Amino acid sequence: MQKNNSFDVGFIAKIFGFALFVYLFLGFMVLPCLNTLTSIFTTKNAQGVIDPLAVVKFFWAGTMPLFVWNSLKLAVCLVITVNIVGISIVLLTEYFDIKGANILRMGYMTTLIYSGVALVTGYQFLYDTNGMMTTWLAQIFPTINRQWFSGFNAVLFTMTFACTSNHALFLRNAIRGIDYNTVEAARNLGASPFRVLFSVVMPTLLPTLFSLTVMTFITGLCAMSAPTLLGYNSINPEIVRLAGSSAADESFPQARAALLSVILAMFTIILLSVLNHYERKGHYLSVSKTKAKLVKQKITNPLWNILAHVYAYVLFVIYMTPVVMIVLFSFQNYPAIRSKMLNFTDWTLINYFGTQNYEYMTSRGRLRTRIGSISGVFSNSDAVGGIRLSFVMSAVAAALACVIVVLAVSYIFKHRNKTRALVTESCLLFPWLLPTILICYSFRIFFNREVWYVFGQNLYWRENVRFLIIMAYTVTKLPFALRMIKAAFYAIDDELEEAAKNLGASPVYTFLKVKLPIILPSVLAVFALNFNALFTEYDMGATFQSSYGKTYAMIIQNMTMEEGREGYNVNASGRRCASTVFIMIVSGIILYLVYGVGARDLGERLEARKKWRRRWARLTGKKLE
Repeated sequence: MQKNNSFDVGFIAKIFGFALFVYLFLGFMVLPCLNTLTSIFTTKNAQGVIDPLAVVKFFWAGTMPLFVWNSLKLAVCLVITVNIVGISIVLLTEYFDIKGANILRMGYMTTLIYSGVALVTGYQFLYDTNGMMTTWLAQIFPTINRQWFSGFNAVLFTMTFACTSNHALFLRNAIRGIDYNTVEAARNLGASPFRVLFSVVMPTLLPTLFSLTVMTFITGLCAMSAPTLLGYNSINPEIVRLAGSSAADESFPQARAALLSVILAMFTIILLSVLNHYERKGHYLSVSKTKAKLVKQKITNPLWNILAHVYAYVLFVIYMTPVVMIVLFSFQNYPAIRSKMLNFTDWTLINYFGTQNYEYMTSRGRLRTRIGSISGVFSNSDAVGGIRLSFVMSAVAAALACVIVVLAVSYIFKHRNKTRALVTESCLLFPWLLPTILICYSFRIFFNREVWYVFGQNLYWRENVRFLIIMAYTVTKLPFALRMIKAAFYAIDDELEEAAKNLGASPVYTFLKVKLPIILPSVLAVFALNFNALFTEYDMGATFQSSYGKTYAMIIQNMTMEEGREGYNVNASGRRCASTVFIMIVSGIILYLVYGVGARDLGERLEARKKWRRRWARLTGKKLE
């Protein structure tokens, strides 16, 4: 009788889980995207008749190919510039013997703690028309074009240094895994350092470089925050603009946005398919049986050594200048920020806390006072609301993605080598084939009405949009969570599960008490990284554009757009600097927990615990047990 009850409960749970998974997959992945695809071919022409080719004809007759070309041009140029800078920063800090490499590495990795709209606004603060660096350069070179930091040049410059974070993480790990015995053997045969680099080292890095190149190309193709803020006509900003337009404003706005989204998806699918094919071919390297740790190579030529050091520190200045200036100006008052001139005698916390009144003269010569117009980040209701909303939505979405993936991977491993496991994994990887903008645009259009699939609710209406954003956040993070957590499951020894079964433990108890503690560090790391990315996410927030779902990144962007109008929101630039510092602190703490504390093995954790216990014993005067 007990066996029958347990069988019934387990069977019902499996049926419910399967039904829920199918419901979510169809409703929040397949149906919205199919709706976007079909909307292209169900558009009515000027005569009011459905014409499947109306949008396609308009595409070739209008300016839409320009947006595709601009995105392709940016992607190709980024592949070149990002690889040049990314490879060089890794070689300068990990392969060549450069003085101050540890300090240089910290500077090069600053893009890990602030990105997206925060990074772009930081570069704007320095290099736009009235930016600090542009003004300084104009004083030295009066003929310089002060408008240089806009359009394609500005986007390429900003994204070149913003997109090297993947090189700093993955290429660094690849170069640290090189067997020094092969390098030393080549040197003993008389090869020069640069010959060794290009003939021995670089071939071992090609698989990683190929993956980074494809991901950089996709990043440039799907760029959103930099083109939007710096005025470059690429695909994603145009999709967002068309999504908010209507047929009364222009022809086929929604269908044109759908067509651009599908074009973007086609490029993404092709590139990811090429990457997957390349990875399946396999790449092998013959190394010695005893692997030796890589020893940094000295540049023996004095001239090349000097040039390498100069180049390394020029890059360091480019990386660090926005960070240092943003931190310094976050403690400056409104006049100093407005004039872009540091005042070392007058520091303030008004950009973080508190409020002040602002007095100004109207056009009629009257003195007006705006009560509390100067306010800090944590004293401004919009900023605090954006922080709270983004924190909650990011945390919920990151946790939901981890829970879904952990349960799914457990099911995949239980039924490995079976069709059901392959289908489940393919469903979770499905969002990786589509650009983020297509998923979000599809959500916005499909759920912006009373949809029978969600019980007649309009998920884009008022506060419902927050649930829609959470679902979009979750869907886009499922593939990354799957690859990371699935790798963690391989570390579980099957004998542990067999031992638990032999002792009479149920599958649920075995999972909670045996499997989960083993994979928990990886799950927490995935949660932290997803939260870090979503907290300052701009692309999805801009696509949904709703006063009820205004994320922190959108708040930061709006700060500058409305600064000083009629005496309102006076110190928006200072509050933006303080917001960026706050983001860097949050991101830095999360990265430290993941790659610092979280990267320690069991022995290192026990040693760290003993060290803290010794320190506590010295402070309290107690003896260790």
